[in-house]
Formats: sequence, C-alpha cells, structure tokens
Amino acid sequence: MTPEQISLVQDSFRKVAPIADHIADLFYDRLFAIAPETRALFVDDLAEQKRKLMQMLGAAVSGLNRLDTLLPAVVQLGERHHSYEVVPEHYDQVGQALLWALEQGLGTHFNGDVREAWAAIYGTLADMMIGAAAGHT
Repeated sequence: MTPEQISLVQDSFRKVAPIADHIADLFYDRLFAIAPETRALFVDDLAEQKRKLMQMLGAAVSGLNRLDTLLPAVVQLGERHHSYEVVPEHYDQVGQALLWALEQGLGTHFNGDVREAWAAIYGTLADMMIGAAAGHT
C-alpha cells in the first residue's frame, strides 16, 4: 500500500458515503451471484449486515494512515470470520464483489488507478485477516 493508493481509496470512499446503501446492495447481490454458497453464511435479513459492512469499510479506509491502530481490528475481524466458517477462497470472491460494486456505484470516478488502489488495499487487509484466521486452525 503506497501513500498514493491510500489517498485514492480515501478520496473515492468519500464519494461512496452518500450512496453506501446502494453500494451494499450491489455488493451482496454480486457476491451471491458469483459465489452462491456464501449466502448460507449470512442471516436471511441482510439489512444489519449491510450497515455493518459499510461501517467496517469506512473504519478501515479512515484507518489506513494509522496501520498500527487498524491492524488489531483487522486481526480480530479475521479471527471472527474464521469462526463463521469463512475460508480463504471467500476473500477472493468478496474482493471481486467489492470492486464490482464500487465500479458500478462510482462509475467514471472508479478509473484504473482507483481500482488498482482498492485492489491493493483490499488484498493487504484480506491477507491480514486470512493470516489471523490461519492462527486459529
């Protein structure tokens, strides 16, 4: 994660905030379309889950400049996801769905550099979560 990537992600997330509900809808619709088996990992009513997703994304994005404080939360999240039977392959599927939802929601504001920045940052955080989960197997 470079400082430029962090800045691109933080700047683009400011555009996401006003359409957070729409992004969450797009994300879960896409996730369940590309990985239908993940639907069983969630409760039937996704309203609260969608709110938590966007809240967690916001916290992660705002904490990118302070990885020392963000890392413990990411590790805890990875540990929790392990207890929900999330496996490493799910992180790839989530990443695909997230990038797709952001692209759909942000349109031309989600250009190649912004996409690359989101992919890099998501990959770094997902790797941290997978590592935390692996410590509990």
